[in-house]
Amino acid sequence: MNQKMFSKDFTLVVIGQIVSLFGNAAVRFALPLYLLNLTGSSALYGTVTACALIPAILLSPVGGMIADRVNKRNMMVILDFLTAAVILLFTLLMNMADLVLLLTAALMILYGIAGAYQPSVQASIPLLVSQDHLMAANSVINTISSLASLLGPVLGGIWYSAYGFNSVLLVCILCFLGSAVMELFIHIPFKRREAEGGIRDMAKADFAGSIHFIRKEKPVLGKGLLVICGINLFLSAMIVVGLPYMITVVWNSEGVDANRLYGFAEGALAAGGLAGGICAGIFADRLPIQKSGYLLMACAACTFPMGIAPAVFSEGMVNYCIMTFGCFLIMIFSTIFTVQMMSFVQRETPQTLLGKVIAVMITVSMCAQPLGNALYGVLFEICKNKEYVVILLSGGVSLAIAAGAKGLFATIAPAQKTGGRD
Repeated sequence: MNQKMFSKDFTLVVIGQIVSLFGNAAVRFALPLYLLNLTGSSALYGTVTACALIPAILLSPVGGMIADRVNKRNMMVILDFLTAAVILLFTLLMNMADLVLLLTAALMILYGIAGAYQPSVQASIPLLVSQDHLMAANSVINTISSLASLLGPVLGGIWYSAYGFNSVLLVCILCFLGSAVMELFIHIPFKRREAEGGIRDMAKADFAGSIHFIRKEKPVLGKGLLVICGINLFLSAMIVVGLPYMITVVWNSEGVDANRLYGFAEGALAAGGLAGGICAGIFADRLPIQKSGYLLMACAACTFPMGIAPAVFSEGMVNYCIMTFGCFLIMIFSTIFTVQMMSFVQRETPQTLLGKVIAVMITVSMCAQPLGNALYGVLFEICKNKEYVVILLSGGVSLAIAAGAKGLFATIAPAQKTGGRD
């Protein structure tokens, strides 16, 4: 029986993601901003936001293991209710406890929940749409994530300025409660698996099984994961560190509000992710995984104008426009690549392993980011007044990685067309 992509259950997942991800983006924006407004300490702000990433890295594989053993619908519902409870508890305690510790703990819990939540969403997609619709379905979910990242901070900032911090928290609580209630009406096929020993033994076996599948049974996934780690290490980290550094420090000498310009640049990144998600959905049939290497090469190529411009132009605004537009293009290409890879993983991985495999891949790829951030923090400091050298180095190494990946992805066998799910 041929299955439409936007069935009732997939549509509810999409709507739930819109509400949940918007609430997530808004609360992640509001909590650190509230701390910065109260303390004025950028060092404290950076430390708190860095600590918040640790639970997301650690709990993502745990979420994947659980997602393969429990009903994915129930897990999404429970985690959304839990998120609402955490924000409510923070709201009640914020005037009775040390704010820095409380806010740090709240952010760490929220990021940890988000890390455990996403594998359930990704692993549910192949159960709700046919293989022929996987690419388009993933582009929809990715587009929603990018749109939430774009609009969440913007609308959260407007609401924060107009009605105050507590009102933002209230809206976020309502978002997660609404998402959880909506998810109660989703039906995701589930077959209970028998417990195999204690929790520790099961976790160990699940993790080992995921690694074995990625390395031995589907080695292209393991090699692809190494490519992603390399791109995160040398390209993504350069953008994360270089974009705010170049805009607010290096080019901040023309009497322009650098923080506002950086905000526009962040908006351009999110807009690029949104455009990439839309393109992945529109051109799904023309974007096979075999061509993914070209997308990575395009990402790397975009860094060269960004690096050459500061060596040629002295005007900060010219350099700003070139770098912002380059980052916009990089996000388009990288988002299409992400959708391609996620669709490929979902198609090639057995349902009993899918949540764990996705979680392991997300976790391993995320681990490269902090290392890259530290690396580029040092490199930009060493190459002061010659920052273009760092950007060009990033582009050169990334291009070499992408060229190697081109041959890897080209060897993947084309997907077999299916008629849909019964």
